[in-house]
Amino acid sequence: MLRRCNLIVWGVLLFIAWNLLLLFFLLGRPPAGMGGGGSLDPEQLTREVVRVAEEVELELEDQKKLLQQIQRHRGLWQRGRKQQTPPPPRLGGTASAPGSHSAAAQVKDVVLPVLVIGCDRPTIRRCLDKLLSYRPSKELFPILVSQDCGHEETARVIASYGDQVLHLRQPDLSEPRVAPEHRKFRGYYKISRHYRWALNQVFRARRYQAAVVVEDDLEVAPDFFEYFRALLPLLLDDPTLWCASAWNDNGKEQMVDAASEPEALYRTDFFPGLGWMLLRSTWEELEPKWPAAFWDDWMRSPAQRRGRACVRPEVSRTVTFGRKGVSNGQFFDQHLRFIKLSQRFVPFASLDLSYLRRERYDVDFPRRVYAAPALRVEELQRNERPELGRVRVQYSTRDTFKAFARALGAMDDLKSGVPRAGYRGVVTFMFRGRRVYLAPPKDWSGYDPAWS
Repeated sequence: MLRRCNLIVWGVLLFIAWNLLLLFFLLGRPPAGMGGGGSLDPEQLTREVVRVAEEVELELEDQKKLLQQIQRHRGLWQRGRKQQTPPPPRLGGTASAPGSHSAAAQVKDVVLPVLVIGCDRPTIRRCLDKLLSYRPSKELFPILVSQDCGHEETARVIASYGDQVLHLRQPDLSEPRVAPEHRKFRGYYKISRHYRWALNQVFRARRYQAAVVVEDDLEVAPDFFEYFRALLPLLLDDPTLWCASAWNDNGKEQMVDAASEPEALYRTDFFPGLGWMLLRSTWEELEPKWPAAFWDDWMRSPAQRRGRACVRPEVSRTVTFGRKGVSNGQFFDQHLRFIKLSQRFVPFASLDLSYLRRERYDVDFPRRVYAAPALRVEELQRNERPELGRVRVQYSTRDTFKAFARALGAMDDLKSGVPRAGYRGVVTFMFRGRRVYLAPPKDWSGYDPAWS
């Protein structure tokens, strides 16, 4: 490219030199119609000078255009060199890890659809209104609403948004075949069937690279789109992660540090759901064996998780307002309605999130947990040692975990032995203004599926 640019420059210089010689020749030659010793006709001489001046002006204009063209080629060449040269590493502050800038650049213009799973709730309007009010780009974040059930009032609500959303209708509205003992769970079979169809529409029919899944009873936070856009490079780059979720199972207002750590993110071995992102490659792995019912608990089994983790926030970026559903309000009155929704916009895309990579996290997180002084639950409840901002409560059995979690206000149920929001057996939350790590012994060797 450099050689080509040099040849162009030399060619132009020769062209200008030739035109200068031509100019001197024109100015030095006698006017047309004059002999070698004839007298000058003033009028004829004036016309000749004007003609020569016009020729010179045209030549100069051509040269100007040629020089401008060279300048444009030169600019393109310089930009090409800049694109080929890697950016210098950023030092200090919140510099990103090596390779993270290139990963972020690769997904900057990737279309990340939001798939809304709907059925028979006209209150889906609350979900869609928030999504549309916070969506930074219609082109980069298309909203696909997949509706099951054939409920016409809900369909009219979705249709009222026009081309702001894409309305998909699940075609199979038949009653699923279930075992007699599962008749009361028929709704869970319909949901699993709908999820499979809808995710196939996103990943197989439309070939999106990734997607964010929400249900029609979720309200999102102001930085919902920023959160998932920033985590997409990490999900693409770290094979030990298989999802990112906007939900914290222990996200009650008094159990999170919304004031000091609204940007804090954690790895978790528990699949949270409730606003989550997955890759097409993950769906291609899961779809052939997708279950007939109870898909979320199926996702939490060791056979699906395969030692991988999800990312979850300190403060939830979604909350649910759907008390009524197939679960008949299970957990809603006692727990779900108290989840804190973040109201602060965190610029996640400008933060260094490399600390979530397993090679760093699995060193830093256990070190922080087991460096915290150990206290008993009773000591915490009596607010002893108030000078300790971070403490550890140790459990060693299933029953002690459940008892301590209940006493401190955390979720006490386990799926395949994994506690909600837990990582390497550790569940972290706030209790009366200080950070608590509910943790197994330091020599923890893995989850026991019998702890369920």
